[in-house]
Amino acid sequence: MKTEKIQIFDTTLRDGEQVPGCQLNVQEKLVIAEQLELLGVDVIEAGFPISSPGDFEAVKSISALVKDATVCGLTRAVEKDIHVAADALRLARKPRIHTGIGTSELHIKYKLNSTPEKIIERAVAAVSLAKSFVEDVEFYAEDAGRTDNAFLARVCEAAVKAGATVLNIPDTTGYCLPDEYGAKIKYLVDHVRGIENVTLSTHCHNDLGLATANSIAGVRNGARQIECTINGIGERAGNTALEEVVMIMRQHPYLNLDTNINTRLLTQTSQMVAEMMHMTVQPNKAIVGANAFAHSSGIHQDGIIKFRETYEIIDPKEVGVDDSSIVLTARSGRAALAFRMQKLGYKLDKDNLNKAYDSFLVMADARKVVKDDDLHELVEKHKILVNV
Repeated sequence: MKTEKIQIFDTTLRDGEQVPGCQLNVQEKLVIAEQLELLGVDVIEAGFPISSPGDFEAVKSISALVKDATVCGLTRAVEKDIHVAADALRLARKPRIHTGIGTSELHIKYKLNSTPEKIIERAVAAVSLAKSFVEDVEFYAEDAGRTDNAFLARVCEAAVKAGATVLNIPDTTGYCLPDEYGAKIKYLVDHVRGIENVTLSTHCHNDLGLATANSIAGVRNGARQIECTINGIGERAGNTALEEVVMIMRQHPYLNLDTNINTRLLTQTSQMVAEMMHMTVQPNKAIVGANAFAHSSGIHQDGIIKFRETYEIIDPKEVGVDDSSIVLTARSGRAALAFRMQKLGYKLDKDNLNKAYDSFLVMADARKVVKDDDLHELVEKHKILVNV
């Protein structure tokens, strides 16, 4: 079966930058945009042009810089927003205006003080105006995750008729369960006339830790674009993590879904974004965390040393990590100690390995993690016989 392409829409520079303390200046945004294009993302959401002069300038500068990816600017369903976005994107080789409005009963009643019919009218007007400036118009139905499916289908169908090329179905509050979100996408595929002519997109937040699972459920049910951020940064608990969805599809070829992402740049990109946005990546973060390929349990270490795939489903080199890490602790076994000793040039016979291991455990209990310098010290202090 032919592998289908899933477009990667990166919103690190827009949704990701909304995190308190993560704001970037124009030059920093340009550096990250250049890296995102090198990484192979299909769409870079460069900012929300009307939100500030700085964001307008960033979108304008990124539009001039980026050569291959689509450059996208966010707007509300407000006429001035759309005019400003069009101005900011005028230098882009592939411009996209991303406009939309809340569609859930909660948003319509409490946030917008409106009615369902007026929401459809505003959606159509926004898409039509955006279409007068650019060919590529993405419509977002904010809080689609909590929107009645029948009404959501009506709004989406009206947006398609008005000229939308992409339909974004956000789980804005991260509320959906994967089967619910997947079913929502499938409902739209089955009930929106003209949907075969546009791209369905996921945009999932991580409030319940389900952003990645929901995004995968979305593409398994017909979505062909995933909106995500590097390291999963974003509002509140964050967004879908780019590196996670990319590697899920790569490691499960039976899904017949893949992306154009150069995965060997994932770790480098993660580190760049973490440093520039002052957002430390948690050590146990999937794919790009410091411990993603680190092993400290003796059972796991023994397996990894014998055959990497016993405990690793991804070759570290695929995501830009040089090698797996054997971390020596009091939970490590003799196999790990012998392996690390051999890396340092020490070859121990069975008796000397047992002697070294007893001394190693005492050291590990005291120092928590035993490093290479500690092993040199152990050999010298206890006069362990080795063949170098």
